[in-house]
Amino acid sequence: MRIRLLTAVVVLSGVAFGASGCSATTVAEAPAVTVTADLTSPLTALSVLGDAKDYSGLVQAALPTSGISAPETAPPQSLPVTVTSHDLSGDVPVTVSSTDRVIAMDISGSIAATIAGLGLVDSLVARDISTTFDEASELPVITSNAHTVNSEAILALRPDLVLTDGSIGPIDVVVQLRDAGIPVVFVETEPSVEGVAELARQTAAALGTPAAGEELGAQLSAEIEAKIAEIAEIVPAGDRLRMMFLYLRGTSGVYYLFGQESGSDVLINALGGVDVAAEIGLEGMRPMTDEAMVAANPDLILVMTGGLDSVGGVSGLLEARPAVALTEAGINQRFVEMDDGEILSFGPRTVTVLDALARAIYAPTSGS
Repeated sequence: MRIRLLTAVVVLSGVAFGASGCSATTVAEAPAVTVTADLTSPLTALSVLGDAKDYSGLVQAALPTSGISAPETAPPQSLPVTVTSHDLSGDVPVTVSSTDRVIAMDISGSIAATIAGLGLVDSLVARDISTTFDEASELPVITSNAHTVNSEAILALRPDLVLTDGSIGPIDVVVQLRDAGIPVVFVETEPSVEGVAELARQTAAALGTPAAGEELGAQLSAEIEAKIAEIAEIVPAGDRLRMMFLYLRGTSGVYYLFGQESGSDVLINALGGVDVAAEIGLEGMRPMTDEAMVAANPDLILVMTGGLDSVGGVSGLLEARPAVALTEAGINQRFVEMDDGEILSFGPRTVTVLDALARAIYAPTSGS
């Protein structure tokens, strides 16, 4: 399952990996610009780079709003309902009798965003740390910076239903919730256009509104596919940009390369880039080594905003890990950052995420 791969990252977030053997040097940081998604303005109307590699500096890809688009009225629900939970012990039936108090938790915030996209955000009584959209901002947080949960904290909220994908744990805590009599439904999807639609279907089924899930899934699939086609039209002719996703948590000494099946590969392919992690055979998430970084030699590196901040920005990263400075991306300080709770969120915001990233990559001069 796609998100469970990320559990290795959060479990090890307190572990410092070996530093590069290179000596640090002072690096002057290039000025940054911000480029914001605009779904009302076609990408084809932008003044894109003639050569995708002809740019230097950090670009922040931003969403115009942190809100989730949803229907004006909540869809009708039919409860109780029995659905299949894809948990670690296999597929098991789970009966959901009420959705008045729902907790959705996963490492990317995609499940809660999908609930909001269905028009049922009012059923949520808590949020994980990756659920950052406006409508959920006032909810109590049930995860820490390490994406771990506490069973007592969740039990105190008296949830009628817990929806998860297994990426937040420890898994023993989730089992405790189930043993306490709380219906726990594991959804199982992958980071892809099909996965976004499947997440909508599985989430809606657990909430007793399968028709709304089918409708949302079909809508999101069509929008994402159209955006991918639109992006393809603005990718400059010639060599495609070699891209890599780098996960950073400088306070814990965590530097991870994201490879195939991590979600970053789908993102890079949708953006018309070359996934260099796939080129070097990297699967899942692996601690960054100097050898792997130099071998990959990306032209552009995607990062989370909070992660980049944690290492002191681009200059701090290049000083701490000189191997990055040896790559084309490092030489040109070619980084694109996006909010931690948005960049790998496969759900209702995916089309806007793709739009923002495409603008930041191919039309960075359109920013401020």
